[in-house]
Amino acid sequence: MVAPPDNDVIWARSLHHSHRGSPALVGVSLGVREGEILAVYGARGSGKTTLLQCLSGQLVPQQGEVWFNSTPVHTMSPLQRERLRRDRFGWIGPEPSLVPELKAWENAALPLLLRGVSRRAAKKTALEWMDRLDVGPAAGKRPYALVRAEQQRVAVARALITAPSVLFADEPTATLHSADRAHLLRTVAAAARSHRITMVLATHDADVAALADRAIMLADGRRAGSPQAAEAEGRAACSLSV
Repeated sequence: MVAPPDNDVIWARSLHHSHRGSPALVGVSLGVREGEILAVYGARGSGKTTLLQCLSGQLVPQQGEVWFNSTPVHTMSPLQRERLRRDRFGWIGPEPSLVPELKAWENAALPLLLRGVSRRAAKKTALEWMDRLDVGPAAGKRPYALVRAEQQRVAVARALITAPSVLFADEPTATLHSADRAHLLRTVAAAARSHRITMVLATHDADVAALADRAIMLADGRRAGSPQAAEAEGRAACSLSV
């Protein structure tokens, strides 16, 4: 094993992974610095989700290395990786996956409640995050009473409530309309930057990738370059100031 650079929070080298014999990642390497927002850009089926799952410890690559803060994630036991995801990582998927029986604030507060934080303290923190994400007025509603954009903001609050070191966002706006998509991404980017949260964002949308500090492209499970990827990375430099 080769130790990663000191300034990379997440570092991966030569990742290979297949699903039922079909290659999903082929020799992918990358590094993400503290506080950086990195977009992983590519078409559907390009390996973005598999890459985020390997980086976050949900999957162990069949070959290659994944490091978090100089700790090898790929050699951890399942229990160690579960604790890492619980304590240091946040995850947002394309679907909100809220618990239907819980109110919106309870869904947002769930990671704290599972840690044993008092209900009062967890609710206070949940409401603070929901206000930042412009969904505070919906705190007392259950998921069925929320529109999709509100549900996804609650899911974002749930992912951020523990102030994770790294936030993984896998196509978090894929099911939203364009106006809701732009607003949510601006808000998430602002929250991540204000709290120095490193963010790895998977997207097939060049406009979404342009909101990041830097973008890399995947094609058929490999790092690739293209005019679109270059444009996304270049536009990141002049993206919104948040």
